[in-house]
Parts: sequence; C-alpha cells; structure tokens
Amino acid sequence: MALQIWETLKEAITAYTGLSPATFFTLLALLWAIYYVATGLFGSSDDHHQRSRAFEEQVEPLPPPVQLGEISEEELKQYDGSDSKKPLLMAIKGQIYDVSQSRMFYGPGGPYALFAGKDASRALAKMSFEEKDLTGDISSLGPFELEALQDWEYKFISKYIKVGTIKKTVPVTEGDGSGEPSGATESDAKPAEDGPSQGAVAGTEEKSSSADAKEE
Repeated sequence: MALQIWETLKEAITAYTGLSPATFFTLLALLWAIYYVATGLFGSSDDHHQRSRAFEEQVEPLPPPVQLGEISEEELKQYDGSDSKKPLLMAIKGQIYDVSQSRMFYGPGGPYALFAGKDASRALAKMSFEEKDLTGDISSLGPFELEALQDWEYKFISKYIKVGTIKKTVPVTEGDGSGEPSGATESDAKPAEDGPSQGAVAGTEEKSSSADAKEE
C-alpha cells in the first residue's frame, strides 16, 4: 500500500512540476533551509525591536563634551582613556578634540591608543608610532607631511568637537622681568640716597687743608 502511494506521488511530482522526485525534494529542503536562516536572522518585528531596545539599554550614552579652555600638556595626559569616567581627548596643532565616540580606536587597546592624551601632530603627519614623534612640534616637517597633517586636522574638525587648546609655554629669561638691567643692586643706589659719595668727601677735606695753610 505504501509503495503504491509513493509511486503515485512520484508520478504526480513529475506530472505537475516537470522535475524528478530527487530534484523536487532537494529544492524543497533548500527552500526550508533558507526560510529557517532568514527567520533566525531577522525574526519577527517585535523580537527585533526588543533586541534593539535591550542593546540601547546596555550601551550608556556618551556625556556631552565639556569645554576645558586652555590646559597644559601635562594636564592633557589625564584624558588618555585610562579613567573611563573622563572624556577621551587628543590634540592636533595645539587644538584639543573630544574623541570619546571613537574609543575603539583611540581608547586603551585601540590601534591609535598611544595618541590619546597628547598632541600627536608630528606622529600623525609622519604616520609614526615612535615615542619621540608624539609631540606637537612640527617645525622640521616637509611639505608632504604638512599636507597629511592638514588632512587629519580637517577630519577632526568635521567629526569631533573642539574642547580646548594647549597652553603655550613662555621661555623664562634672566632678570626680574621689569625691564631694568639685572645687574643693578640696591648698593649702587645707596650713596645717592644716604649721603655724599667718597669723592665728594675727599674734595671737601682738600679745601679745608688749603684754607688752613693760607691763614698761617
């Protein structure tokens, strides 16, 4: 009985589809596999919204950038990503940008993590990862390196928010800073303030001795 049903089914498949039974069942299995994978990836719309909502709850929103104003390079090092509660900052040509949204690149473990918390102008211009190039000194760069640095700066301006600038250090010169010669001391001015100079005293003594001689 079962054999007769199977034979009848094969004849019906061939008659209505024009395919052999083996080809028909292969296509049927393939369509079922595609359907199973598609429903697994996308699922129903309700499941998709629930997963999206759960993901958004797990990912904390980034706090708004805080304007720091003018800070020193030493203070900038505090924002290298080692403290997750602080923003991730980086500087180019003395301008500080908040790169917290790209923590996967500039944060700890990222490919550009050594640039964070520093003015990496020279390193970016040369595409160098050496410690000696992690500086804002671009005085000896060539035209092609300066052009590359300019491209980096345009990228940062368009993508990140500027939050401050690096404080420029002023070289200290000798002297008291009042514009007077540093060699001047209080002892140089005392003779004029306290009394006659030694030369004036000697002249007075000579006049007295000559007057005494005339009287004699």
